Amino acid sequence: MADYKLTVAPNGARRGHMHHPELPVTQDEIVETAVACQQAGAHGIHLHVRDADGGHSLDAQRYRDSIAAIAKVAPGFAIQITTESADRFDVGEQLACLTDLRPASASISIREMACDPALAAQAYALCAEVGTLVQHILYGPSCVQQLSAWYDDKTVPGDMRNVIFVLGTYQPPVLATPDDLRPFLQAAKQLNLTWSACAFGRHEQACLLAAIAAGGDVRIGFENNIETPDGDQLPDNAAAVAALIKAATAAGHSLKER
Repeated sequence: MADYKLTVAPNGARRGHMHHPELPVTQDEIVETAVACQQAGAHGIHLHVRDADGGHSLDAQRYRDSIAAIAKVAPGFAIQITTESADRFDVGEQLACLTDLRPASASISIREMACDPALAAQAYALCAEVGTLVQHILYGPSCVQQLSAWYDDKTVPGDMRNVIFVLGTYQPPVLATPDDLRPFLQAAKQLNLTWSACAFGRHEQACLLAAIAAGGDVRIGFENNIETPDGDQLPDNAAAVAALIKAATAAGHSLKER
């Protein structure tokens, strides 16, 4: 049996209230969700902020405001920003966000950074300089291979070994299955990574239970899935967190201490 850490990703870059009325879009909604998910057992939040129209944003001040608001009401709750492009931002804009914000923790897509290797090197060097805990977003074995090559040529510092495996896809919609984990583990087996997994679609819970059993941490939430395993709509993010913890406990797994 395994110990695991659980992060919640409550909104992502693309979904809104039209997809689920309890998906948090505004800062107040995000803060309220963070508190509920911390109380349900999550260790931290994978934070996306939105602009005035509800669109995906990398605005550093919006991040500062949301980070401060969450920290005020959910002390001890880990906060990780994202630099995800969502087909909206380029590597220069992602680097600008990191430069302005200098976050404690950030998720950064290897595939997106590979669009401009020179700026990617600057982004990773900046994170190393300011102490940002980088979690590399890996969408498949090819991303693992790119990360490995960047370890070899020093584009990515050798101690940046935290990654997340993304099972399935949002667009085009591909439901994740537990078997999707195997190619990631095979490709990464020589890299000594600290890894998490997230999974798109209604099989999210089964995928994350498989990840826990394999020794990984997990990320759950409406960014990736709004349905129960039977295809019904989940009530909210906290319910998804609680249901996974209940299932993991029944399987003999335990949450890591916060």
